[in-house]
Amino acid sequence: MKKIAGLIVFAAFLFLLTGCSEASQEDVVKKLEETSAELQGYKAEATMKLNTGEEQQAYGIDVWYQKDNHYRVLLKNDTDEQGSQVILRNKDGVFVLTPALRKSFKFQSEWPYNSSQPYLYQSLVQDVLKDNNATFESTEEHYVFKTKTTYQNNTTLPYQEIYFNKKTYTPELVKVLDKDKKPMVEVAFSAFKLDPKFGEKDFELENNMTGSLSGVPASAVPNEQQGLTVLYPTETAGATLAEEKEVSADGKERVILTYEGEKSFTLVQEQADVSETAAAAAIPASGEPISLGFTVGAITSSSLTWTNNGVDYMLASEELTREEIQEVAASINGQAMK
Repeated sequence: MKKIAGLIVFAAFLFLLTGCSEASQEDVVKKLEETSAELQGYKAEATMKLNTGEEQQAYGIDVWYQKDNHYRVLLKNDTDEQGSQVILRNKDGVFVLTPALRKSFKFQSEWPYNSSQPYLYQSLVQDVLKDNNATFESTEEHYVFKTKTTYQNNTTLPYQEIYFNKKTYTPELVKVLDKDKKPMVEVAFSAFKLDPKFGEKDFELENNMTGSLSGVPASAVPNEQQGLTVLYPTETAGATLAEEKEVSADGKERVILTYEGEKSFTLVQEQADVSETAAAAAIPASGEPISLGFTVGAITSSSLTWTNNGVDYMLASEELTREEIQEVAASINGQAMK
């Protein structure tokens, strides 16, 4: 009897040890993969901070996902109401909407599957699964992974740290790091609701253009055009400003900056048009949608176009790489007034 009792005590001790032991990296990765695969939908709220300029910039993000392939990402610009945008993927394609300006563009794109997306759950899980050299740490509240990123047009942000909640396996913090392991982008999630209910029209183009979902007053009377404040890039890939030309057409100012050097480029800035009525259909756009942090643009092999603070920008070059085009554009964020 004593021997049997001893075996029972030993078995109970082993059970307690097993129950209290930390999950391994393999266990956590398997659970993340299962959670992502079984996911029917989610709603998340986050704040994205950019540390890439002279001053830190912060933006709000609302993310909706519904299985299969329905995404809606609202990027809220608190300092520029007209600059708030929606990235939408539904059965009809991929769209970038600026409701306050009544503009929408349609892309032939694989977004969001063609690049790392620090605010999308599935993208974060895929980055963990794809990186065989990812490091893992278990803290009191989080499972922390350090992985490589897969940004198509930006090799200056090659790493990320992802903090998953231990109880829910949902992301709570993402730090995107530069080559020196310094955080350049931080996404902090304040809410993450799994399997919420969605309305039938929540992912439809027209419904998102009205502003009823985002709170952006798309139907408001357009503001009077203000004078154009010319901005200059802080990153120029070694080129210098050779010419600044001002023209006026249809009551709008346009400024053309020509930079010359080993890698020359042209930067055009003009006041953005505000349509009196929303377009009946989205305008086809060339290239891929790309996030500059403070806004979403369209990039091709030789150009990048975007809108910010009521101004349309177009950066063109046959000599800059796509990554360099993005770096120059990202440095024009209201911080480089001449």
